[in-house]
Amino acid sequence: MSIVLKNLSKQFGDQLVVHDVSLEILDGELFVLLGSSGSGKSTILRIIAGLLEPDKGSVAISGQDVTGLSTQQRDVGFVFQNYSLFRHMTVFENVEFGLRVRKVVRTERRARAKELLEIVGLTGFGNRYPQQLSGGQMQRVAVARALAYKPSVLLLDEPFGALDVKIRSSLRQSLRNIQQKLKVTTILVTHDQEEAFELADRIGVIDHGQLIEAGPADELYHRPRTETVATFIGGGNVMVGREVDGMIELGEIKLPWPAEAHLHAQGSPVRVLFRPETVQIQKTPFENRKYLMQLGAGRIVKRIFNGPVQRFVIELDQLRGVRPLVPAPSYGLAETRIDIVKTTDEVGYDLKPGDECWIAITEFHVLEPSGIKFLALMNSSAAESAAAEMACRLGERAKGIITLISVVEDESSVQPQEQRMQEFKLRWQMRTPRLNIQVRQGGIQPTLFQMVQMGGYDILLLDQFSSYREGRTAGLGWLWSHLHDLGIPVMVVEPNGPELKHILVCTAAGEQGKTDIQVAGRLALRTHTPITVMTVLTSHVDQVEEARVIHHLKLAKQSLRALGVDCMTLIRKGLPFEEIIAETTNPAYGLIVIGASYPEGSRGPATPSTTKRIVDQVQKSILIVPMRK
Repeated sequence: MSIVLKNLSKQFGDQLVVHDVSLEILDGELFVLLGSSGSGKSTILRIIAGLLEPDKGSVAISGQDVTGLSTQQRDVGFVFQNYSLFRHMTVFENVEFGLRVRKVVRTERRARAKELLEIVGLTGFGNRYPQQLSGGQMQRVAVARALAYKPSVLLLDEPFGALDVKIRSSLRQSLRNIQQKLKVTTILVTHDQEEAFELADRIGVIDHGQLIEAGPADELYHRPRTETVATFIGGGNVMVGREVDGMIELGEIKLPWPAEAHLHAQGSPVRVLFRPETVQIQKTPFENRKYLMQLGAGRIVKRIFNGPVQRFVIELDQLRGVRPLVPAPSYGLAETRIDIVKTTDEVGYDLKPGDECWIAITEFHVLEPSGIKFLALMNSSAAESAAAEMACRLGERAKGIITLISVVEDESSVQPQEQRMQEFKLRWQMRTPRLNIQVRQGGIQPTLFQMVQMGGYDILLLDQFSSYREGRTAGLGWLWSHLHDLGIPVMVVEPNGPELKHILVCTAAGEQGKTDIQVAGRLALRTHTPITVMTVLTSHVDQVEEARVIHHLKLAKQSLRALGVDCMTLIRKGLPFEEIIAETTNPAYGLIVIGASYPEGSRGPATPSTTKRIVDQVQKSILIVPMRK
């Protein structure tokens, strides 16, 4: 029986758990929903089973809309992670329980239970109780019970999660054999990639409640469309290069443009994926380059022996200035590193850390175009919005994706605001084709939270002045206690502020400053803007602390220059707030970046007063980066 999901959404309180999921599972298919913990995959399964009601969307089984039907009316079998067996019943009684509830005659019940126990390999265990079984045996009983009344759909929620590795591997094959023998349409939820690869006809990757991609395992592994899938499924190296005259530039390396790759605008970022097993390594240059693309010379940083395979981490000078997405760069690292996996037979044991080596790849894949995703709140009662204007200017320079959201209080205001936003869009659509507009009715704060969660945005932009409230930053009072909940940098935009020609990153004395440097670096890279990183030392600081701060600035400079960002560093001495205010008066700076730290377990910034005072007094746009201490 086929299963069709259309625009499923589910929200618990303010938390959007499932967002606009549409999917078709074919008759007799074993489909795996793969995602990390909290991604929403189990919620989707429970909606299909009828254990939860969706807020929006529909579920159809075999062409029938079952959205409003009870679990009993949907003809589905469900296996929970904890199996939920009745401990006071024998194995036989557990298996036939569903048939007894449906008032199937005793002889037919017993025949069906006996048949299923044989199928799942538990013949002779019928008189035992669950507490007399192993975890693997209980899992088999749960599957048999779910299949007893011949459901058209079998749903399994992390069925192997509580089992050890050896038993889990054995039971996977048993489950696959049972599913193929009975030809029952099956959906399995898991976070285990190996499990998904082994069992699935197709895999759907779920992230933050959204279906990112769906397809056969080999297709998702070798030719993913998105960065999320490329970095979530399997190991990989993902580098950000640039399209130049029909070639892909990765530092000093030029790669040919694949015929099947999506078109990119001239000079735009290009994300290149090559899997660790496609990378070749040897101590001498590659002579036969017919099927190889040589990346250059490097050094072995790490070698990890895993029996039949060995993993190497390599530094390549030729990739200097290339932004790696995976492996994630270490703070202060100037060289780009890549992962390589080879069988021991291929490389032997003569390669070790410190050795010089040559690197080449046999194939690579270009992901679909993407860029920084900006979300800007466009005030419904204002004729102009500084946040919207800034989002469009940044989106134009960064070749990013822009969403403008306006929140109105009543339904009568929706259409007039949509008209105003359409007029705004017309002014920008030739320069920013990836511009979207939305009008929502409700409260500003919950709407923004929901948009940030479901949209995967990188930066939220807000107007510094709010015409619906009096006073500078008066409409942003909620921000300080909910910065951590938003989880993304927030740009408070100054009306008629200076053009973005230079970015100033302010880090307090002794602050590690990794997140704000990374965020500013990415924005500067995409907008081709230089950066100054400044820290303030108080007059009573000792030499040890001063040396530590100087070292921090050195690492920041190395990290930014490794990305290809022009960077300078600056140390001022005095009171942090006063020195920051003094430096921001420099007319060269068009954007100030400052971190707002919060300790583990807190719900907001620990000491937001300095950040708030800076936002309130500096006559420029400020990017606030939430940072954990």
